[in-house]
Amino acid sequence: ATNEFRKPTIDLGMFAKDADRTARFLTNAIGFRELPGFSVPGAMGTKIGLVDGQPFSVRVFALDDVDQATRIKVLSFPNTQGKAPDQAFVHSMLGMRYLTLYVKDMTRALERLKAANVTLLGETPVDLGGGTLLAAVRDPDGNFYELIGPRR
Repeated sequence: ATNEFRKPTIDLGMFAKDADRTARFLTNAIGFRELPGFSVPGAMGTKIGLVDGQPFSVRVFALDDVDQATRIKVLSFPNTQGKAPDQAFVHSMLGMRYLTLYVKDMTRALERLKAANVTLLGETPVDLGGGTLLAAVRDPDGNFYELIGPRR
């Protein structure tokens, strides 16, 4: 069987209330790298069917600076704030609810989260067995992230 996709990864788009705050979370707390972003004129967004004529900016973040790295695109709109969803739990709303990131060194990841003043959720990190831990956190807009990896 042949794969129909040019890249084996996906890009995720998220609308952030404060793109700078989300950028700090992604880079400082999680460890993403910021790549060159771009702007989209309102007319183009309307043609694509994603927006109602509003221009927006896109900041791009990746786990590595290679073409095959998954990217998060953080959208910001100068003329609207949007509405916050119910982020109490992953089951509070339908739709994509969390990102899973596989880290090489959970101890280092936890140190980075602590330095960025990010609170761990529940009783994480929890031991998944075989030396693998899972830690759960939220970004500034309440989106869920789980980090999975070995304690080093």
